[in-house]
Amino acid sequence: MLWIIFLTSVSIRVSGQTVQDSSSYLTLGNCIAYAMKHQPVLHQAYLKMDITKASNAISVAGWYPQVAVNGSITHYLKLPTSFVNNASTGNVPVAQTTGVVNSSATGLAVTQALFSPTLLTAVKSAPLFIRQTRQVTDSTKIGLVVNVTKAFYNLLLTLEQIEVLKGDTIRLGQSTRDAYHQYIGGIVDETDYKQAFISLNNSTAQLRLAVENVRPQYATLKQLMGYPPRENFHIVFDTTELMQNINIDTTEQLQFEKRIEYQLLSTSMDLQRQVTRFYQLEALPVVSAFYNYNADFYNKSFSKLFNTSYTNSFLGVSLTIPVFTGFARLQNIKKSRLMEQVLESQTTDLKSLIYTEYTTALAGYKGYRYSLQLMQDNLQMAQRVYFVVNLQYKQGIVPYLNVITAESNLITAETGYLNALLQLLSSKVDLQKAMGNISY
Repeated sequence: MLWIIFLTSVSIRVSGQTVQDSSSYLTLGNCIAYAMKHQPVLHQAYLKMDITKASNAISVAGWYPQVAVNGSITHYLKLPTSFVNNASTGNVPVAQTTGVVNSSATGLAVTQALFSPTLLTAVKSAPLFIRQTRQVTDSTKIGLVVNVTKAFYNLLLTLEQIEVLKGDTIRLGQSTRDAYHQYIGGIVDETDYKQAFISLNNSTAQLRLAVENVRPQYATLKQLMGYPPRENFHIVFDTTELMQNINIDTTEQLQFEKRIEYQLLSTSMDLQRQVTRFYQLEALPVVSAFYNYNADFYNKSFSKLFNTSYTNSFLGVSLTIPVFTGFARLQNIKKSRLMEQVLESQTTDLKSLIYTEYTTALAGYKGYRYSLQLMQDNLQMAQRVYFVVNLQYKQGIVPYLNVITAESNLITAETGYLNALLQLLSSKVDLQKAMGNISY
């Protein structure tokens, strides 16, 4: 199996400048796997999932017994005055200033919810929030796979173009030297030599531009992967596997339910239905049980304050029935049902959008697949034509203009083939995403 390795700057010399880096080797699969572990955006998605779990735990915490302990100690600097009515005479109350200057009160209060529309809705909504957060994470992963794959292919296209332009520059350099020697020997005039030099300069400029584009494309791939910016790596690919990966089953039927966007919208609809259900349940009473224990302490001497306690305790059930809320509950139900209609409309629009994406991606894939076959034929013919024309020029049969034309056609065929191949691979990713078949 043939492995081809492209370095960060492919150790190529252009205009006297050499750029070369040494680092590790990563395939497309390695790049995706690295991104799944180190991409900050995906890490944030995992954190949001943990936040959602914590929020759910907070929402349903009301079902557990709520226990509170309270206590206080009071020392009177000046005793308060109390008034006691004389029941027998009906006279004006008599002021009493006797009492204790130290007092303390402690209490234990336990409340247990028995029925609550809010808590009931929280329990039913908790798994939906978990599902929604997980789907958002899956959507992030899908986007990450697509973006990393396309960035990898874009970089690969540039590196392949560099290899093509290196070969073209070598050929043009040889042609320029041949034309120069023929010009010096008086076989041809100076136009052949200058035309050859112009073609060489054009190819060298394109080569330099491609080399300069490698670093920012690597930077883009690193950013998508969450790779340290100052560390380097090589991308590695298997040419045989690359050609095998262009195939996809174009007869598979589109299923909207496989798209993560559709799943997210479906979860939003389920959550909105829970909101409607909550407002409907708000007409029901809130029922809870409670238990209270209190201990009071009084004494004139602070050191003897806690010698004697006066305790009391009680338990019961509380019932709160909403009687009239200014029609707020009915309006909330109406609003929530309208939101359900909005989500239904969004679902219809999403299906149309998914179908458009699918047909566009399928057409692109088929078009680039057909184009690749033609470009492959063109490349083979252009290579043969250039070989024959160049040989004829050296024998003085044809003018140098024919060589320039053949060389231009060869470069066009080479770049056309590379573009068609990489565009085909990218369009395959778009088709997989449109069909909801991206794996991660």
